[in-house]
Amino acid sequence: MKTNSFAAWLLAVRPYSLGNAVILVLAGSALAWAQGSFHLLPAALCLLFAVLMQCTANLVNDLYDFLKGADRPDRLGPDRAFAKGYISLWAMKSGIAGFTVAAAVSGCSVLLWALRHNMLRYGGWELVAVGLFCILFAYLYTAGPWPLAYHGLGDVAVILFFGIIPVGFTCYIQTGLWSWPVTACGAACGLVIDTMLMVNNFRDRKEDAESGKQTIVVRFGAAFGRWSYLGLGILAVVLCLTLLFEGLVWTALLPLLYLPLHVATWRKMVRIDHGEALNVCLGETARNIWLFGVLLTLGILLG
Repeated sequence: MKTNSFAAWLLAVRPYSLGNAVILVLAGSALAWAQGSFHLLPAALCLLFAVLMQCTANLVNDLYDFLKGADRPDRLGPDRAFAKGYISLWAMKSGIAGFTVAAAVSGCSVLLWALRHNMLRYGGWELVAVGLFCILFAYLYTAGPWPLAYHGLGDVAVILFFGIIPVGFTCYIQTGLWSWPVTACGAACGLVIDTMLMVNNFRDRKEDAESGKQTIVVRFGAAFGRWSYLGLGILAVVLCLTLLFEGLVWTALLPLLYLPLHVATWRKMVRIDHGEALNVCLGETARNIWLFGVLLTLGILLG
């Protein structure tokens, strides 16, 4: 592959992971629509911000996992562009800066729209704070003196920044409101998306331990990783079921259709246990996340 080529950048931003950002904004916008306050422009800007931040986080992860020794030549997962030498150091740093600036511009556009339409309770400072935290998370997840992913906090960060925050604020920007269904849907999305991180960490547990990356699978063992993967999906569905008490029958019940595929992937993960063959579970997990997001969004729209 040619250095710094389009194909190299496409590999680096990990297109298969960008669907996570899409389902979060879909769910948040569906919640706004259900409250009679859906707006296409801010929804599109939220989607742009989410995708750009996902790309930024992926590039930072690509660079710093290599620099910290976590991405080695014997890596079991999909190829990483910087580790393979497909992107130069200068180009990678420039790319990270470019995606960060683009995300900041889209975030400011969301803020201006919300201010113009008087949607915010706290004068816009809440969006400024959240935007800054999102950018910090993209860097501090694997970079900095105390990277979250290397100290067992990656899963907490994913549930917050790939769940509660994007779903909640996509809805909040369009409605000015935040409710239990918003929190439950956001947390459920975060838990399901964390299954992708869990299967990655389960696959890489030996290599991560050798490189000093203390994921929760490294800290608590393979059995903890196996049961956590299963538990994350089940807990997401249970959270949705709590919405029965809000009268949201379809939102509560449709995500149940996700569970059989989640359990099937878990059983395959347990059977394979280790090695590069676990990448098939990674692909199935990405599919399952998409299914959950579509079912949840459809359920919200149906009520």
